[in-house]
Amino acid sequence: MKKFFAVVALAALPGLALAQRDYSKVEVKAEKLSDTTYMLTGAGGNLGLSVGDDAVFLVDDQYAPLTPKILAAIKAITPKPVKFVVNTHWHDDHSGGNENLGKAGVTIFAHHNVRKRMNSEQFIAFFNLKSAPSPKDALPVITFSTDMSFHINGDEVKVMHVPKAHTDGDSIVYFSKANVMHMGDTFFNGLYPFIDTSSGGNAEGLVAAVDHVLIMINDATKVIPGHGPLATKADLKAYRDMVANVTAKVKKLIGEGKTSEQVVAAKPSAEYDEKWGKGFIKPDKFAEMLYANLKP
Repeated sequence: MKKFFAVVALAALPGLALAQRDYSKVEVKAEKLSDTTYMLTGAGGNLGLSVGDDAVFLVDDQYAPLTPKILAAIKAITPKPVKFVVNTHWHDDHSGGNENLGKAGVTIFAHHNVRKRMNSEQFIAFFNLKSAPSPKDALPVITFSTDMSFHINGDEVKVMHVPKAHTDGDSIVYFSKANVMHMGDTFFNGLYPFIDTSSGGNAEGLVAAVDHVLIMINDATKVIPGHGPLATKADLKAYRDMVANVTAKVKKLIGEGKTSEQVVAAKPSAEYDEKWGKGFIKPDKFAEMLYANLKP
């Protein structure tokens, strides 16, 4: 199990303060999206699930202590064991269950950069957090550079890398027949997003990733965000416009020679704070994060 530790105490990204969390009361719930697909929620990143005659296919696996609850929720849907897991990126709230599942014989897939980061010590400057390398059983055993497809359960599941968005190893997962899109942490629904600059994330790349998805999907698509409730294309478009607008404002202030403190004081996200600013990234921290991300 990957272990994170805080160098200083602060309100951490979900998943990056594992030792401080109590999972005993977490309930893993499944929401049916189509005949074969589900969204599972618990603590950490939202999960995608495909079940059918061929295999049980899981997108992300939250934290290690939740593996038994996740497997119990899946067992309530199908008696088949999990066969495949795709990690949308390396953060522990999406890949923390890898070691448990890997030891159980599940095949784990991810972008090359996910394995690379999980296989070495990482440091997330924004939260002043370090992570130790993951054990062998937690590492993706099959990696890819751009995209791949799974032909299972009567569907084509397309896994596509979106470069330099939330991190440098993000994948989005599209269940073609079911018309369900899992965004990983390229989409925080109703929350200001965390963009992990230390892991190669980029605000403009995040907008580009969302633009790519918006072209692919339609008004009937069910969109699973990395965090937040199930969404629609309209919800994703509103998120995209918010991130793009605040990013443009911060970039303009940087071009005017403003310091980080001056950018925060200018409140570039003010028009969005009521709707988006009540999550774990508060408005001032969002402006500070974008400044650090966009400054040349």
